[in-house]
Amino acid sequence: MSGASERPWRERYLVFGAPSLGAGERAEVLACIDSGWLGAGPRVAELERRLAAYLDAPAVVAVNSCTAALHLSLKVLDLPPGSEILTTAMTFCATANAIVHAGHEPVFVDCDRGTGNLDLDDVRRKLTPRTRAILPVHFAGRPCDMDGLLAVAGQHGLFVVEDAAHALEATTTRLGQPGRHCGTLGDLGCFSFYVTKSLTTVEGGLIVARDPTLARRLKSLALHGMSADAWQRFSDEGYVHYEVEEPGFKYNLTDLAASIGLHQLASLEERWRRRQVIWRFYEAELADLPLRLPPPPAPGTRHALHLYTCQVDDTRTRLTRDEILRRLHALRIGAGVHYRPVHQHAWYRRTFGARTGTLPNAEWIGARTFSLPLSAGMTDTDASDVVRALRQIFDDPT
Repeated sequence: MSGASERPWRERYLVFGAPSLGAGERAEVLACIDSGWLGAGPRVAELERRLAAYLDAPAVVAVNSCTAALHLSLKVLDLPPGSEILTTAMTFCATANAIVHAGHEPVFVDCDRGTGNLDLDDVRRKLTPRTRAILPVHFAGRPCDMDGLLAVAGQHGLFVVEDAAHALEATTTRLGQPGRHCGTLGDLGCFSFYVTKSLTTVEGGLIVARDPTLARRLKSLALHGMSADAWQRFSDEGYVHYEVEEPGFKYNLTDLAASIGLHQLASLEERWRRRQVIWRFYEAELADLPLRLPPPPAPGTRHALHLYTCQVDDTRTRLTRDEILRRLHALRIGAGVHYRPVHQHAWYRRTFGARTGTLPNAEWIGARTFSLPLSAGMTDTDASDVVRALRQIFDDPT
């Protein structure tokens, strides 16, 4: 039961992951509505062009979610049914669900306890003759060791599909070359434009393909398997017949969604810098609390600063993670959990026989982790209120 000291002082709840939207996005949406073209069309194509330039990517395809991006990426690899795909358990369930929907088996790999990223040694231990691909997640926006992962993949003839849902602004060094964007280094890379992400289209995603032939097939599969540029069949150039080249899906992004993304992309770096200010404030103000804070980025990398994840240091406090979450909520501070390990969820336990104790680092993190609000839309007062709330909670741990 919260005491009198935990009566909230904030008038407004601080929503975790609230997007930063303004007059510019409203104007873009209204211009799209006034154009009469709301479905997949020229604004999607323009967003793809600008994102390809930002990422320095050879070919991109916009879709309606990162989940769709992951599913399509695994489909176009044409792997044998039931192939094993190595991925992390420290991720949102969509990563593993996409593997299952593509007809394959996720094999969960443990993570580094500090960074949350894939443990390369465990990747090597989990390889079998049925392994066909590795699906790393750049956790919280922190680049994985892509040199190491790609070396393992190359040695064993494996595909690499990057889950870069958290990592649009993240860069790393590849073979001594700095500034390489996460999501552009594997065979395919997948990004999310969900409402909590640094660039939002409310729902949306992007696939980066190194092979332009794969990109053309991805674009077709995202719109029922119809022939390329089928959206133009209703344009002012006149009706264009299309062919269904293979059974596809309804995964296309809309122009209405892309209109938000176009304006968001223009201020992407500005929002990253604002999150950096809040990140550094948390680093300074929370350093003496019984929390393990995120380690600094590795040399030669740029952290996307998507999630500020803390781990409860249970050697210095009696409070549990869930008690801290409850008390933050009572003080009108939203927080998140990233993540409960996927292998511990009921369906994965039943289907693949996953049991607690198999991935000790992921399970250790999953029991202690919580994420603080980190949004470019936050004010200095908002960030100060987060710190004030945590200090209040730890000052009275009863």
